[in-house]
Amino acid sequence: MGSYLEMAFDGIEFFLCGVLQISAAYLLLRPLEALRPIEVWRDRQAVRVDVLYSLLDRLGIIPLLVFALLAPLFASVDSWLRFNDIIPPQLEDLFPSLETRPLLSFVIYLLILDFSEYWRHRLSHRFRWWWALHAIHHSQRQMTLWTDSRNHLLDDLIGGAWFALIALFIGVPPGHFIGLMVAIRIVENLSHVNARLSFGWLGERLLVSPRYHRWHHAVDLPEGRQFRHGCNFAILFPIWDRLFGTQYMGAGLPPTGVHSAALASPEHADHFWVQQKDGITGLAAALKASLQAQRR
Repeated sequence: MGSYLEMAFDGIEFFLCGVLQISAAYLLLRPLEALRPIEVWRDRQAVRVDVLYSLLDRLGIIPLLVFALLAPLFASVDSWLRFNDIIPPQLEDLFPSLETRPLLSFVIYLLILDFSEYWRHRLSHRFRWWWALHAIHHSQRQMTLWTDSRNHLLDDLIGGAWFALIALFIGVPPGHFIGLMVAIRIVENLSHVNARLSFGWLGERLLVSPRYHRWHHAVDLPEGRQFRHGCNFAILFPIWDRLFGTQYMGAGLPPTGVHSAALASPEHADHFWVQQKDGITGLAAALKASLQAQRR
């Protein structure tokens, strides 16, 4: 089984990074939620299922599933590219000076990946079949630091494939890959936190804050401020929303969630497998409606 050593090493590294992420989120962000909560709930059953999602996601169980399903595809793509003498160029190849500036290289890769994540996120609201899966994430009315990982497994699979393919295409070095994922996930934990936390006028325009992202999860936007498929899709940097006309800088802290009509089941139970089933049901209904529309 020696051929699995390298994979096992990478898996352990990913697991340990997940432990650090969960520990940091709980130790730093949970006190903020307790001291300055936006909302206080007596029944936190809905939050508990998000904790389960976070453990599955951060400790590598869901990523392991994604890897197992996608590894053959990536191996085939990589082999085909190499067989045809196509080597995706790295930034360091285009700009040799970055070889001695790893931090600058990391930041540039982060900007490129965040730009791609903005469009993945925006498209998940645009297509009805994709929204049927992504609505699981938005259905949470008790949004906390744990809500970031609340995703349908199929949505995670799509997101993992998107991120990995973009990283492969732009030639992200292996040493940067996990660091980039950790940086994105830490900010995502922060942006979902149930705490009155302001970054100030300038900070809110430089980095996605809890207030900024809360408007993305709002049940409704104020009259006259509606966007066709939502607003504030940026993951890290609000500049993408600004450039592409999807930014809303609301001052309040709105209630979160979606209307029941957006879900497959009117009574959307706060249980992992029920949510997974509802996502598949909604996906099938959306695809069926699309096929019927094409036949007319």
